[in-house]
Amino acid sequence: MYETGFLINSFINYQNNTMYYVRDITVNFGERTLLDKISFMITPKDRIGLIGRNGAGKSTLLKIIAREKNPDSGLLEFPTRTTIGYLRQEFELNESLKVIDEAMSSHENALALHQKLEEINLIISERTDYESDSYGKLLEELAHLTGQLEHFNLATLEIETIKVLKGLGFTDADFQRQVSELSGGWKMRIELAKLLLQQPDILMLDEPTNHLDIESIIWLEQYLITYPGTVILISHDIQFLDNICNRIIELDMGDIMDYKLNYKKYLEEKDKQKLIRHAAFENQQKEIAQKEKTINRFMAKASKTKMAQSMQKQLDKVERIELPSEHAKSMQIRFAEVPRSGREVVKAIDVSKAFDKKMVFSGLNITIERGDRIAFVGQNGQGKTTMAKIMTGLLPSTDGTIETGSNMHLSFYAQNQSELLNLKSTVLEVMEDKAPEEMRTRVRSILGAFLFSGDDADKKVSVLSGGERARLAMASLIMKPCNFLVLDEPTNHLDIYSKEVLKEALKEYQGTLLVISHDREFLSGLTDKVIEFKDGGTNEYLGDIDYYLSKKKMLNMREVELQKSDVTPVADNQNSIKGDADEIRKLRKQIGTVEKQISRFEEEIAEIETRMSDPDFYNNPEFIKTNNKYKELQASLENKMSEWESLVLTLDSVS
Repeated sequence: MYETGFLINSFINYQNNTMYYVRDITVNFGERTLLDKISFMITPKDRIGLIGRNGAGKSTLLKIIAREKNPDSGLLEFPTRTTIGYLRQEFELNESLKVIDEAMSSHENALALHQKLEEINLIISERTDYESDSYGKLLEELAHLTGQLEHFNLATLEIETIKVLKGLGFTDADFQRQVSELSGGWKMRIELAKLLLQQPDILMLDEPTNHLDIESIIWLEQYLITYPGTVILISHDIQFLDNICNRIIELDMGDIMDYKLNYKKYLEEKDKQKLIRHAAFENQQKEIAQKEKTINRFMAKASKTKMAQSMQKQLDKVERIELPSEHAKSMQIRFAEVPRSGREVVKAIDVSKAFDKKMVFSGLNITIERGDRIAFVGQNGQGKTTMAKIMTGLLPSTDGTIETGSNMHLSFYAQNQSELLNLKSTVLEVMEDKAPEEMRTRVRSILGAFLFSGDDADKKVSVLSGGERARLAMASLIMKPCNFLVLDEPTNHLDIYSKEVLKEALKEYQGTLLVISHDREFLSGLTDKVIEFKDGGTNEYLGDIDYYLSKKKMLNMREVELQKSDVTPVADNQNSIKGDADEIRKLRKQIGTVEKQISRFEEEIAEIETRMSDPDFYNNPEFIKTNNKYKELQASLENKMSEWESLVLTLDSVS
C-alpha cells in the first residue's frame, strides 16, 4: 500500500514545505451533486477538522484524497511520492499473527531494506576483486541502500512499536495475544498503531476515538499535535477536535467553508459571519424593495418609463445575497407518548455487585421517580453501566433489592447497540423486527426521519458506516413507545449535527430519562440530577453537568475520568512511602546515566553515517572496519534503548 522509502520522501516534503492542492473536485450521485467543484490547499503542518452533516461527503472526500475513489471531475496535485495513510471504518488485519507482530508489519519496507543491506554487506565481506565493475556496483547499491535507511533508527523500531501500542491501551500481556482473539474496537487500535508508525505525509483518521478510552484519547491527541506531517480528522468529539485542529473545513450542500481556526473559534466566527450576512441580506432586501417601489411608481408615468426601465436593468444586475439553507436534511427524532408510569419508576436498595472476587460497588441506594432526568457519570470501571443494567433488569445484582414501579415501559440503548444489529438483515428488516403491530405502517416514514430513504431500506447492515448503524439502532429503539428511556453512551458514532438533533428531541421527551455519557456538550442542560460513581459508592448532585463540574472544581469530563481514587490502600505507611521515594531517586539516576550513553552512541552513529553518505568512503581501505564498528554501535544502542525502556516502565509502576 505504501511506497518503499516513504519516510525519506516525507522528510523531504516537510523540509521543503510542500503544498498539496485539491482542485475542483466534483462528485455526483444521480441527480444530486454531493461535492461541487471543491478546491483547497493543504500544508504539511495543517491539522484539519473535516466536519459536516451525515451525507455531506466527508468520508467521500477522504477516499478521493486517499485515491480509493475517483471524482466525476477535478484533480489532486500532490508530489509524485506523497504517502497517504487512511484509517477507515473497515479494514483487514492478519488474524493469525500476534498483536506485536501485526503492528511490526508496518515497518516491512524498512525491514526489507535492512535485510537487503545485510545481504550486500555479507557478499562484500567475502569478495576480494576490489577493482572489478561488479564490486563497484555492489558498493554503489550499498551506498544507495544506506542513504535510503539513514532516516530509520533500526535499533528502536520495536521499542517505538511498543510505545505506540501502549499509548493506545495495550499491555505487555496483550502483545502475545492473537489478533483473532480481539474485539473489533481493539483491532481498530492495531490498525491505528500501524498507521501512526508508518508516518505518512498525510494522515487521515475517520472517527478515531470511537473505540478509545480517555487515557488513549489524550495520548493520541498529544501524538497528533506533534505529528510531523498533515493530519485530517473526522470526529464527533468536540474537545478532541478543538485540542488538535488549527483549521476547520465544513462541508455543506456541496460547498466548503474554510476557517483557519480551532473548533471553538470557528463556531464564534461562523456565528459572527452569519449575523453579518443576515444584516447584509436585510439591508439589501430593503434597498431592493425601495428601488422596486420607485420603478413601479415611474412605470405608471409615461414621462418616467424610460428611466424606470433603466433602473430595472441596473437592479437586475445586482448580485443578490443568499442566505444558507436553514432547512438542510437532518435526522428528525420524535418519541411517542405513552401512559404515565407510577410515581417511583425503579428503586435500588442496598445493591452490591461483584464480578468474580472484584467488588464493583456495594450498598448503593438509588431511587428514580417519574419525570426524573438523571446522568450517571464517573470513571470507566466504576459501575455506571452495570448499575443501569441491574436497575432495568438486564443484569442480576450480587446483593440487595430492586423494586420496579407500576406501568413502566422500558427502552434501553446499549453503548454497543449498533454492534448488536444483525449484519445479514436489511435496514427495513431490522425495523420490522422491532416494530410493534401498531407501528408497522410507520416503519418507512421513521426510516426517512433517520435519513434512510428509498433504496436505503434495502441495504444490508453489513455495508452501513458506523454513523449509519448508530442511526439505525436509534431508529429501531423509538419503534417501541416507552416512559423510561435509558441511554448508555448514545452519541458514539453520531456526528456533531445528529448529536444536537438527538439532544433537542430528548429535551422534549416527556418520560423518565437516564443517560450515561462522558460528553459534556451533550449533557449540558439535558438532565437535572447527576449521580457520580466513585470508589464503590455514589454521590448525588441536584443540577446538570455544568453544576456538577463547578462543584467538583473541574473544567471538563476528562478530569472526571482521570481523577485519582480517594481510597488509600491499607498497606500504605510512612516506611513504604520512604522506600518508594528512595527507589524512584535511584531509578531516575540510572535513567539519566543510560540516556547519556544513548546520546553518545547516537552521536557516533551519526558521524559514521555522514561519512558513509560520501561515495568515496567505500573506496577507503578502512571501509570494512568502519562498517563493522557501525554495526556494533547499532547493537549497543539497541541494548541501551531496551535497558532505558525497562527502567522507565519500572519507574512508571512505582511513581
